[in-house]
Amino acid sequence: MELSAVTVLGVDRPGVIAAVTGSLADCGANIQDSTMTLLGGHVAMMLLVSGDLDCDEVLKRLRTSDLVVTASAIEARRHFCEEGDGLGYVLTVHGPDRTGIVSAVSAVLAADGGNITGMSTRLTGRLYVLIADVELPKEVDVAALMRRLAAVGAGLDAEITFRPVEPDLP
Repeated sequence: MELSAVTVLGVDRPGVIAAVTGSLADCGANIQDSTMTLLGGHVAMMLLVSGDLDCDEVLKRLRTSDLVVTASAIEARRHFCEEGDGLGYVLTVHGPDRTGIVSAVSAVLAADGGNITGMSTRLTGRLYVLIADVELPKEVDVAALMRRLAAVGAGLDAEITFRPVEPDLP
């Protein structure tokens, strides 16, 4: 079975996700992993699909006048931290909008081997909000990392919070 990465960007409207995922199912694609969100009135989808797929056929089935679609075969990869290998955190940033917020925060995390596994940003008026799921190697000095994040936040005139992910309830 082949693994393919499919991206879709188009004007948001009711039924667009149903149409895209239905077309994928019709050509035998199984959605293994996906993220879908709205960005400025556009729906953005990234999907990892498996099956005996021909990327050209996927493109042919999904392309419409209002969707931009890419599809390419990829190699399956191991997740950065296997279950139980790392520490999960949630990072939030609230502050005035300015260039370089994501770059500054992600550089601090990367310097300690941190991996952003999910991130969402929104501009609401002049308030910039960033929420990220972060995985850290177990050996990271979290207190020192939090001090470095606070310093970056102060330089951006933003408040940064960094807290452990709450464990799942049984």
